[in-house]
Amino acid sequence: MAWRRGGALVVDDVTLAPAPGATVGLLGPNGSGKSSLLRLLAGTARPDDGVVSLDGQELRTLTRRDVARAVAVVGQHAHTDTDIRVRDVVRLGRIPHRGFFGSSASRDEAAVTAALEHTGLTDKADRLWHTLSGGERQRVHIARALAQEPRELLLDEPTNHLDIRHQLELLSLVQRLPVTSVIALHDLNLAATFCDSIVVLAGGRAVAGGAPAEVLTAQLIGEVYGVRARVHVGERGRPSVVFEPGVPELDAGARPGRD
Repeated sequence: MAWRRGGALVVDDVTLAPAPGATVGLLGPNGSGKSSLLRLLAGTARPDDGVVSLDGQELRTLTRRDVARAVAVVGQHAHTDTDIRVRDVVRLGRIPHRGFFGSSASRDEAAVTAALEHTGLTDKADRLWHTLSGGERQRVHIARALAQEPRELLLDEPTNHLDIRHQLELLSLVQRLPVTSVIALHDLNLAATFCDSIVVLAGGRAVAGGAPAEVLTAQLIGEVYGVRARVHVGERGRPSVVFEPGVPELDAGARPGRD
């Protein structure tokens, strides 16, 4: 699929078909198209070419309520000017399930309780928003998304502005969730550790995709990011990346992206 904004091609001939239950990482420099691709997958933008489908139906043919019952989105920041309880934030995830005659209160509460349990927030359910740390707030918003009872979870750089401990805790949580997750990340090592597969974007195009150990090579990192790196694959088959000073020497014509 492809999408243009202001005449510029921001997503260019990208195909993505996550395996059910998998955690897929979207990597690439700033402006590579990660957030734009997530908007297309969420249905908040419509591709100019190609289609986004859900259960065999084009997303554009579904109502926003129907999409929200299957797809949940977690953004980079978790803000609210209203100081409310954690449980009430999570309850917002039940809105797509409330029809003209309302919804089942017992099912709503069961979904909220399950979401709090999945995210390890049961003991914080009655805490006020302003008393939470940044990592806890992100977990609350993941819990809100889970209360939607989605099958697909889209996360746009959710580890931004978190310290290392909370980054690890958050991505470990996402990896364990009983949903298919697509997550945009900047940190290559976090993606290598927690993602089942990764897609690397450059200039709006998908230039590589597959298992982290197959995709994250020194050559590709040099071509896409313009930096030198050493990549070591550990005993668990997961790569780790160490960056080095200097600009890599690339083969002529090797750099991916548009001409």
